[in-house]
Amino acid sequence: MITHSSYVVEPWCLRETELGLDLLSQSESVFALSNGHIGWRGNLDEGEPNGLPGAYLNGVHELHPLPYAEAGYGYPESGQTLINITDGKIIRLLVDDHPYDLRYGELTAHERVLDFRTGVLRRTAEWTSPAGLAVRITSERLVSFTQRAIAAIAYEVEPLSGGATVAVQSELVANEQMPHDTGDPRVAAAVDCPLLPEEDFARDTRLRLVHCTRQSGQRVGAAADHLVEGPEGTTWSAESEPDVSRLTITSTLRPGRKLRLVKFVGYGWSAERSMSALRDQVEGAVAAARSTGWDGLLAEQREFLDTFWDGADVEVEGDAQIQQAVRFSLFHVLQAAARGEERAIPAKGLTGTGYDGHSFWDVESYVLPMLTFTAPQSVGPVLRWRHATLPAARDRAHQLGLAGAAFPWRTITGAECSAYWPAGTAAFHVNADLAHAVVRYVTATGDETFERGPGLELLVHTARLWRSLGHHDAEGVFHIDGVTGPDEYSAIARDNLYTNLMARRNLVAAAEVATRHADRAEELGVDDEETAAWRDAAARMAVPYNEALGVHEQSAGFTHFQHWDFEATSPEQYPLLLHFPYFDLYRKQVVKQADLVLAMLTCGDMFTAEEKARNFAYYEPLTVRDSSLSACVQAIMAAETGHLRLAYAYLGEAALMDLENLEHNTRDGLHIASLAGTWMALVLGLGGMRQHAGADGGPARLGFAPRLPERLSGLKFTVMVRGRRLRVDIRASAACYTLAEGDPMQLLHHGEPFTVAAGEPVHLPIPPVPAQPEPQQPKGRDPADRAVAGLPDAGDGAGPG
Repeated sequence: MITHSSYVVEPWCLRETELGLDLLSQSESVFALSNGHIGWRGNLDEGEPNGLPGAYLNGVHELHPLPYAEAGYGYPESGQTLINITDGKIIRLLVDDHPYDLRYGELTAHERVLDFRTGVLRRTAEWTSPAGLAVRITSERLVSFTQRAIAAIAYEVEPLSGGATVAVQSELVANEQMPHDTGDPRVAAAVDCPLLPEEDFARDTRLRLVHCTRQSGQRVGAAADHLVEGPEGTTWSAESEPDVSRLTITSTLRPGRKLRLVKFVGYGWSAERSMSALRDQVEGAVAAARSTGWDGLLAEQREFLDTFWDGADVEVEGDAQIQQAVRFSLFHVLQAAARGEERAIPAKGLTGTGYDGHSFWDVESYVLPMLTFTAPQSVGPVLRWRHATLPAARDRAHQLGLAGAAFPWRTITGAECSAYWPAGTAAFHVNADLAHAVVRYVTATGDETFERGPGLELLVHTARLWRSLGHHDAEGVFHIDGVTGPDEYSAIARDNLYTNLMARRNLVAAAEVATRHADRAEELGVDDEETAAWRDAAARMAVPYNEALGVHEQSAGFTHFQHWDFEATSPEQYPLLLHFPYFDLYRKQVVKQADLVLAMLTCGDMFTAEEKARNFAYYEPLTVRDSSLSACVQAIMAAETGHLRLAYAYLGEAALMDLENLEHNTRDGLHIASLAGTWMALVLGLGGMRQHAGADGGPARLGFAPRLPERLSGLKFTVMVRGRRLRVDIRASAACYTLAEGDPMQLLHHGEPFTVAAGEPVHLPIPPVPAQPEPQQPKGRDPADRAVAGLPDAGDGAGPG
């Protein structure tokens, strides 16, 4: 748990003032740097000690067989695992022949700071060797947002007590020794020595390694160049072997004199390009970075982030922990997506190998909502990656005997990688989640080129799957049977409500877009008969409802199942999937994560306010939150149904998921969806933001229904919509809407329309929240109540969790 007093609550950075070796794995994740293409875990510069070494390139993976006790038709045969590629961040230090290693000698001072505004990880350490020689090490590290292939480090060492002879070894290292797998199914499958050497090079200050993966056939290149500043007599030499390329610098330092090294590292990979082409690519990237220089890279990084924060920042008044956490979240989600450029966003980003580095449906349902309204330029490439995997999705649908496309539950390349067939085969809601993301993006940006091209194709092929998967009964009702919804504790269900309502939206959207772009739709073989069939299935979609209880059913018959015995379930037995058979979970009323409650967010216009309140009250005592995806959705719906104290508690859980290591697997990487969920809980929850369909076919409008819990005195955020920058300032009794730039906008405030124009802020009162009973949670699963007094404030030295 990262709750040590050395973690200080500050609004614009994450600061560590002591180093806990028992927390290395978690700290390596929270201090990770990435740009969506390159990922460097927050390992110490010297490489050891470490919890999990990590340098990643988005998309670089290895293949491994998926084991089954019994074979079955349609089971995926090959798994894909994100691998640790050539590590370019290692800079080893020897002081009079003693290696700088924190397990020896004495660390007398230590500080690391991840600065959200500059995008730089800074470190200062003072260490006394076993021989009594004291030195100070300072380093700065970045992964460039502007030069996609580049990461860089500035490293300095100076003696503090007398002279010292120091040796600095800057390395490129492939096939690092990795820790043994813990056996936790969420941890990446072990892949030992996945890289086969093809070329090693070292000359003057330049290093290079080229490798190829053993099974997936991907070529990986890494190159480095250095700038060395030291006193007279400083020398260096370079050497290489198949898995290590090294520059060794030696210098005799007197007190007050420093040895400074700037290291530029370039990465590239390809499954098709030749070794010489890849070699030239990484060498060119490094040459460009060296020309820019360290100060130039810093300036570019700051400029990029200034632009991002101007359109994305969220200000929280009254809770310094949440303020720090939401900026931590925004920064890491940006890192996961900024320069991915038509690659997947893994569930852990590029901060670790958890979940094997796979991308799931939570990218479209959690990550893209935040990016659509804060960094919309990063959303199109993610959806184009999905479009690039359409052939694999169509092949999967054909294999399952279905029309259209069946997108995978978990993947790196687009092929299904789940050996858990109730999800890997039956979680068809992924199709609708993708379609929903397409509609959200086009509505928010007006990107008609995307809609006519990849967007239409995605909508058509996902709609075709629903029409072939479902069926009309004798009364004409359209059913979708044998599916697994978001709640993985209820699998192979009939008429999962979330799936049905999202499929309905998918079918309607496909018909509308095909009509709007009839010429393109005709090229895809869409005719009036097919769009009519889509509309008919949508209009007659089954919506399970229990009349006696007055609530919607998560799936047909769900409310008739036996209730889970929460009283007999101990805290040590969560998560339930690790302590009880799925057979028992499937036949009981117990919910892993928001499912029907998620449907009330994504398909809110399908429920009345009274239905939402009753549904929320019914499912809250059944939902155990064994998934990091749940708290933010429950926060949003708690806010909408008037339970602001509970919404605030769930906001805290989502925001501190990794800073408090609540799922006990932050060591494997951050929960990118939960980080994005922090923004969702604030903006969609306390801010009440929704996209509303336009009246009579007119343009869609944004609506807001803001309300704050008592502890928070203010909430400010900015959203980007069709080139406009809208700022929202919420107080206890009123909200102010300011259009920073762009044409006037029509908006909704608690259901009432109004127009805001640039330079003309609109102030509107916030209606009070009606008093109502608080819903209960399963025994022992209630979230921490943040409304209590005594929470730390900024600068008091308390940990971020």
